[in-house]
Amino acid sequence: MMLDKRMSAAEIAAQIKDGMTVGIGGWGPRRKPMALVRELLRSDVKDLTVVAYGGADVGMLCAAGKVRKLVFAFVSLDAIPLEPWFRKSRESGALEVLELDEGMFQWGLKAAAFGLPFLPTRVGLGTDLAALGGLKTVQSPYDDGETLIAMPALKLDVALLHVNRSDRRGNVQVFGPDSYYDEWFAKAAAKTFVSCEELVDRMEDHYPEQARDNLFERCFVSGVIEMPGGAHPSSMPPHYGWDMKAFKAYAAAAKDPGDWSAVQDRFVGANEADYLNSIGGKEAVAALPLPIF
Repeated sequence: MMLDKRMSAAEIAAQIKDGMTVGIGGWGPRRKPMALVRELLRSDVKDLTVVAYGGADVGMLCAAGKVRKLVFAFVSLDAIPLEPWFRKSRESGALEVLELDEGMFQWGLKAAAFGLPFLPTRVGLGTDLAALGGLKTVQSPYDDGETLIAMPALKLDVALLHVNRSDRRGNVQVFGPDSYYDEWFAKAAAKTFVSCEELVDRMEDHYPEQARDNLFERCFVSGVIEMPGGAHPSSMPPHYGWDMKAFKAYAAAAKDPGDWSAVQDRFVGANEADYLNSIGGKEAVAALPLPIF
């Protein structure tokens, strides 16, 4: 029998337990697995360590009190430079944090993917990030004797990703100009769960000519679910752009008193169908224009 990795959103959320380390793919307001994040927000899970190039995924989880520790390079909505709900949590001292340079962050994922305790890097030397994060240095054993930062592995219990297409066995295809290091999240995690815009039976029967867009091997995928519009309000090239109107409303809700419990239903919904209906359905998401830079 062929391996079938299809799961429901509730089944995926049930795999995430209190205290786990969860990596969230995407980049700021780009290709975030927001439908899976919303499912976490509907659950009782808490005390998470979240590892992300953060956007609204991080902001919402922080606002809902689900995050104990955050490992991040930034938390931004681009046009809204500092994610407002993250900012409230950070300023209140509610979070334990490890702030990293973007390159250090990537190196930590790669160390975990390679099964190494750390990787040496020059990134971060001469900055306060290493000292504030308690990072150590190592000396090259070769003639150069160079001192380097030993970036520790960012080992993940679970990674959550949103991709353009997958089949039921976990063969994914990712389009667009940038994969945002999603493959390293997948390889750094004990389990990776993937939502997708389109789910097919066997990729080779439907889209063999796009095999080059397979970002990582299916052995790294533990479960898949079809969730069209599942990145909203973040962008999902080439399917749809980000919803800046939704981001602005979300940011405005963070202004004092900024009570997340009063607005969670608006930004999360009772279920994913309810959420999509509240924003005009999958058709409205598909109509969002791609940003031009």
